[in-house]
Amino acid sequence: MRRQWGSAMRAAEQAGCVVSAFRAGQPEAGPWSCSGVILSRSPGLVLCHGGIFVPFLRAGSEVLTAAGAVFLPGDSCSDDLRLHVQWAPTAAGPGGGAERGRPGLCTTQCASLEPGPPAPSRGRPLQPRLPAELLLLLSCPAFWAHFARLFGDEAAEQWRFSSAARDDEVSEDEEADQLRALGWFALLGVRLGQEEVEEERGPAMAVSPLGAVPKGAPLLVCGSPFGAFCPDIFLNTLSCGVLSNVAGPLLLTDARCLPGTEGGGVFTARPAGALVALVVAPLCWKAGEWVGFTLLCAAAPLFRAARYALRRLPHSTAALAALLPPEASVPWGLPLRDSGPLWAAAAVLVECGTVWGSGVAVAPRLIVTCRHVSPREAARVLVRSTTPKSVAIGGRVVFATQETCPYDIAVVSLEEDLDDVPIPVPAEHFHEGIITSNTRDNNTGATYPHLNFSIPITVLQPALQQYSQTHDLGGLRELDRAAEPVRVVWRLQRPLAEAPRSKL
Repeated sequence: MRRQWGSAMRAAEQAGCVVSAFRAGQPEAGPWSCSGVILSRSPGLVLCHGGIFVPFLRAGSEVLTAAGAVFLPGDSCSDDLRLHVQWAPTAAGPGGGAERGRPGLCTTQCASLEPGPPAPSRGRPLQPRLPAELLLLLSCPAFWAHFARLFGDEAAEQWRFSSAARDDEVSEDEEADQLRALGWFALLGVRLGQEEVEEERGPAMAVSPLGAVPKGAPLLVCGSPFGAFCPDIFLNTLSCGVLSNVAGPLLLTDARCLPGTEGGGVFTARPAGALVALVVAPLCWKAGEWVGFTLLCAAAPLFRAARYALRRLPHSTAALAALLPPEASVPWGLPLRDSGPLWAAAAVLVECGTVWGSGVAVAPRLIVTCRHVSPREAARVLVRSTTPKSVAIGGRVVFATQETCPYDIAVVSLEEDLDDVPIPVPAEHFHEGIITSNTRDNNTGATYPHLNFSIPITVLQPALQQYSQTHDLGGLRELDRAAEPVRVVWRLQRPLAEAPRSKL
């Protein structure tokens, strides 16, 4: 991974930090903590997630959703708010990289709230916790507009974006507070001593323009799982993924993130270490099921909102607008404005009751999906395309493989044509077609969520063509009679050895 990312990894780690918020004289009441991005070291300027400030808002979390709420000044929080920021040193080790070292043991001091020396370490120690002040809270209006369009319809109650599972003890009020603060961030001023000012001068950061990074591009997320809990272990943990989808400044990645990484930076390899976005929600849930994606807010429009807010605050803070990192030149060519590649446009959403998954259009009224999404023949389903203003189209399952079949396939016939959805041309040779996820060991009951099998379209094409022309299911029924070597591979077993021959 280091060979692929090189200097981008060092830039991501040098920009990462963890922010703690707690009440003065009441350490037992917190802390609330999250990840952050260092925008400037002299003077100290940090951007982090705004969710940790909800308990301190004088007017309550409702002020975040008030009409016209774009930013709030620092005095919107109570006087007993105390903030600490901690990051790794920037000094390069003998190898030329940022060597922060990892401690041999996690001590109780790593959870301490008071500024002071960090826990003992075999390598370079972490920086002491530095006091900080809240300059302003801000949101990205365009992010909220796209979020409301995608998650604010009648099915919104199926979605949850808190950092806790459905079974965890989170009150409805706490969950509502987390949702209101979802797209809010905080700009902090960090008070550095003279020694820190002289030593802590990190590299300049560039911000990737909105739309400059295409879908499928690799991303690097730098955040601190569990926030301020044991930063000597978890500080600036790296996770790789790709840009899975884009809706304005609302981005989606498959990079695995954990609670506490809210506010962490998301970087790209070109240009090296350019900031693409910040983590909004590391865990998403739909209908009680964990969705392995991370919700992001693009950095460029967020910094535009920060400049707008800073110029409307008192003169002492307005000058900080010049310290915000500039947008980099576009490294990928023109911004992505089309509907994406053909294989992305042909993808659809398939809903069968409370079960949902992806499918692909192989004809104007024919969808191929997985059997575990639509398990029963004759079952009613709804299909939505990825085109703008798409409406749900009804359909029924005309074929589904048996549960014991290694080919996890279902075919859906629609009542209407899919408008503006290009139909892909099946490959004549093996290429990747349908994804079967969450491989399961039926003997032990264990599930392997990151092991996927791909079914070649060449296996399905003859049967699909036969059904499309004659509505004959005979070819599809043959999938249930898959040869034993195929079944052996799907059961994660070794290939069968040649049967022994009798000497008689």
